[in-house]
Amino acid sequence: MELNGVYTAIVTPFSGGKVDFKKLAQLVEFQIKAGVDGIVPVGTTGESPTLSYEEHLKVIEKVIDVANGRCIIIAGSGANSTDEALYLTKESKKAGADATLQVTPYYNKPTPEGLYRHFSTVADKCGLPVVLYNVPGRCGVQIPVETIARLSKNKNIAAVKEAGGSVERVSAILDICDITVLSGDDSLTIPMMSVGAKGIISVVSNLIPAEVKEMVDAFAIGDTKEAERLHRKYYPLFRDMFVEANPIPIKTAMAIKGLIKEEFRLPMCPISAKNREIVIAAMKKSGVL
Repeated sequence: MELNGVYTAIVTPFSGGKVDFKKLAQLVEFQIKAGVDGIVPVGTTGESPTLSYEEHLKVIEKVIDVANGRCIIIAGSGANSTDEALYLTKESKKAGADATLQVTPYYNKPTPEGLYRHFSTVADKCGLPVVLYNVPGRCGVQIPVETIARLSKNKNIAAVKEAGGSVERVSAILDICDITVLSGDDSLTIPMMSVGAKGIISVVSNLIPAEVKEMVDAFAIGDTKEAERLHRKYYPLFRDMFVEANPIPIKTAMAIKGLIKEEFRLPMCPISAKNREIVIAAMKKSGVL
């Protein structure tokens, strides 16, 4: 499966403590009209740890239903229990997902061999293309480059989302194996693409999908000057949408723009007054407000 371009790690909108499926459908339409290549429901940005199994799968089903084949859907169906990941991924496949995003098992800190067995089991038993998700800042452990190389030999493992803050890791991965790399850090999209990444699974594209798509496409066709211009223009957003734990700042910015209600589930809570001003300043500097 070829994965390149922009994939939005879509937020999960809430209203009165419940998932707002009507608003979710509107967000999906907003993304598709902007021309994104795909949508990733119920990743970390979608507040997956706070959704029940039933809600988790209903969000994936809703996104698939609304998209109706118009873009790729990479279901966030990873977990820190292999059995749980298998269940969510098999159900996502039944719902019609095109691929699955599999986060590094968090908190239990598996060994490299444990990681290899975990991801291999999901890839072998579920029949969906797997995007590995390396995000050590959220999971407490990273997927070693050597483990990614081992996993890349599995025909069902399609890509790796690199959110470890390291451009060098992209080079290290591509030096020893043939696998698609997608940036997992908005601010590193162009730097990572410059050494071989094929696109971005983006948080900021929740707010400016067309603009992120324009930036990535410009670089992909060799218009590096335009890509750099857009990177510089939106860099304040790329930086400050992570001034607090994701997705607090991006949902705050979306609420300011009237796209969603500013609602979270504990332990996620509203942004601090100081950081709200930082978000607003970044939006203004980038021309979004």
